[in-house]
Amino acid sequence: MKLTKKLSIIIFSFTTTLASTALITGTYIPVAQAEYDPNYVLDPRDLVFNGGFELDPLIDPNNPNTTNPNVTGWTKFGDPMDTSGTRISNFAQSGNQGLSLGGFIDLSYISQTLSTQPGVEYELSYYLASTDEPPDLDNQFQTFVGVKNLFDQKNISFQAYTPYKFNFTAEASSTELKFGSVDRHAFLYLDNVSVKPVPEPSTIGGVAVTAGLLGIWVKKKKVIS
Repeated sequence: MKLTKKLSIIIFSFTTTLASTALITGTYIPVAQAEYDPNYVLDPRDLVFNGGFELDPLIDPNNPNTTNPNVTGWTKFGDPMDTSGTRISNFAQSGNQGLSLGGFIDLSYISQTLSTQPGVEYELSYYLASTDEPPDLDNQFQTFVGVKNLFDQKNISFQAYTPYKFNFTAEASSTELKFGSVDRHAFLYLDNVSVKPVPEPSTIGGVAVTAGLLGIWVKKKKVIS
């Protein structure tokens, strides 16, 4: 039974200081290196708020001895023991920060309600990493859009940040985006969550035609001159 091992990891993470270090992908990364960006610029096309998890400081401003459990724009729910493992992390796919998912008893969730247009197709993308390795491999990660479960995988073995993409069509003016996770021995990490409208085929075709005509015009101009 490896529950004691995970408990020790969780307790240690609650008592680390700014001088402590985190072991990520075989490399020690000083916690002080990760600094949140208060001027983080959001893509105006992106429906997800704070999908890069850069809007909160790494260290909990209410307790300078712990990492920050506050995630602006997102709602956490589940058993407090599990949601306590969902914290800002200095292990990022890009930028300075990502999100550590460390619940270890049962699934807990983090969600956000998006403003969508019914009938419009969107692309959901994110990056997911895992620090689990056999034989201590006991995790699960889920992705929901509305009531649809787009992804549900257990025992995700060690992987660097890996891209995932899914298309969906909105059915209402608001759509819940939700991630479920549990990791009983190590940690999962999430970063760069994004939902953007899929460009209309006619728009893509128009751009291609315009580019083609411009190329023909340039060639003719060279011949004439």
